[in-house]
Amino acid sequence: MNKRITVIFILPDLETGGAERIVTTIANHLSRDFFDPKILLLRKQGGYLDLLKKDVEIIDIKTERIRHSLKPILKEIYKRKPDIVFSGFGEVNAYLSLFIKLFPNTKFIARETNVVSEHVTRKEIRFFYKFYNNYHQIIAQSDDMMNDLTGNFDVKRSKIVKINNPVDFDFINSKLAISNKPESFRYNYKNVVAIGNLSSRKGFDNLLKVFSRLKNENILLHILGDGRDKEMLHQMKDFLGLKHVIFHGRQENPYQYLKFADLFILSSRYEGFPNVLLEAGACGTYALANNCPGGINEIIQNGINGEVSDIDNHEEFSQMILQVLHREHDTDAIKNCIKSRFSKEIILDRYEKILKDVLK
Repeated sequence: MNKRITVIFILPDLETGGAERIVTTIANHLSRDFFDPKILLLRKQGGYLDLLKKDVEIIDIKTERIRHSLKPILKEIYKRKPDIVFSGFGEVNAYLSLFIKLFPNTKFIARETNVVSEHVTRKEIRFFYKFYNNYHQIIAQSDDMMNDLTGNFDVKRSKIVKINNPVDFDFINSKLAISNKPESFRYNYKNVVAIGNLSSRKGFDNLLKVFSRLKNENILLHILGDGRDKEMLHQMKDFLGLKHVIFHGRQENPYQYLKFADLFILSSRYEGFPNVLLEAGACGTYALANNCPGGINEIIQNGINGEVSDIDNHEEFSQMILQVLHREHDTDAIKNCIKSRFSKEIILDRYEKILKDVLK
């Protein structure tokens, strides 16, 4: 192949979220023999900017709001004439779908980030999903996501390919190598970790209700993350009298907490394909996950790397926590369970194949 394939990835920014982490990993590791990756950002900001390889060009359109980004995005596509446009964020995917046919020489791929019917509630955005079949390829991360697109949005099954999220073990192990036990982890307590944006979607309100049943146990809950529900959750913690719950805010190295945790909990109401659950396993930490849509049961192998339960039943979930914390878990088996299925080498091979196949 004489000419490298130009791929423009589109994201709002490179803040430290799941979609941003995945696109950064893909752009960094695509074979430079075949691909010339660029990342178009609505605004050039975020922690993952420092992780991006120097040969990945950043196109900054300096736009604060997604709804105002469409015109400058289309202008850049027209000017640069890439072989492939890879949109990696749900709302941008939706808006862009209407205009794909303006560019007959460019192939368009959408990587969906959530179970759409759970995540997209505004009618004006759901409208654009009528045009989703304009995409040449749609990447769903889980069976739940794929079934939602075909069942609720009439997306053709032939348009969708399932590719799970990759785990970058090299990156995680480099972080673990410099990780000490957090000072907030008490020696005579079991330390439980939960990580995510402080929003309704992540279900931390339910998790606090669960821990209100564990007040008399020597268990500390460490919640990492920030978000719009921060104040409400802090008030809820005080109202419930939860002295053993600690909010740490967003952490530069969450792997430090995962490595030394006795248990990781995913309390989400829905997911796409939760990176943090994969990363907990990559750190060798056993997980207890809410039985929600979004590939949970594709990640959890019961009794090996975790278990699934219904967090809405607060009493039962709290008892599950106690049971899990009183058992020993095989750290190596947990890591291998994730590595054998989701290592970046396995997943990136699939991405490279899709990017080549879409041009045929």
